[in-house]
Amino acid sequence: MRPRRLRSALTPLGAVATAAALILGPAGPATADTQRPAPTRQSTTAHGLASVTDLFAQRLLLADKVAAAKYGTDTPIDDPAREAQILADVRSRAAGLGLDPDAVAAVFRDQIEANKLVQRGLHAHWDANPGERPTERPDLAKEVRPALDRITTGLLAALAETDRDRAVPSCGPRLAVAAGWSASTHRLDILHLEGLGRALPSACAGSR
Repeated sequence: MRPRRLRSALTPLGAVATAAALILGPAGPATADTQRPAPTRQSTTAHGLASVTDLFAQRLLLADKVAAAKYGTDTPIDDPAREAQILADVRSRAAGLGLDPDAVAAVFRDQIEANKLVQRGLHAHWDANPGERPTERPDLAKEVRPALDRITTGLLAALAETDRDRAVPSCGPRLAVAAGWSASTHRLDILHLEGLGRALPSACAGSR
């Protein structure tokens, strides 16, 4: 299901994350298996912002199921109503966690755009490679969106836990290392590495 060769347009942080992933170990084909074991507590401690980047990666892997659910249907990749609903929800929940609602919305907007980047890449690949098209259509409402909602809750908690770490000047380099660790842990392929690069820009407070 995954493309072998896709044009890369990584953000600077994404390029660093890719390099870090290569240093930490080879990244084989990613999978959208939501039962993949979570990274160990030790890895999260050693790579302080990995609690955030791991959830970025998990959300990107679910993009495969979203793409498969929409492929060959009249359901568009862009869903402004759903996106507005997500952003309104996280803004509301951010305030209760003591977070800046605008900053949190910016982080989730990046996650949405990263998810759509992966979906578009997969659809283009399946168009060009009919033999690799998905054979099953996941249920968006019953299967995919509940998993995305669980990741949203976890990511809000991780953003609250790392609020101070994300506000210091060293956040950028540390985020890149954490992203590289998460890319290696989740064995992201080129398309998902590109998505991870797109997911990163608003995670550090100084970048907004």
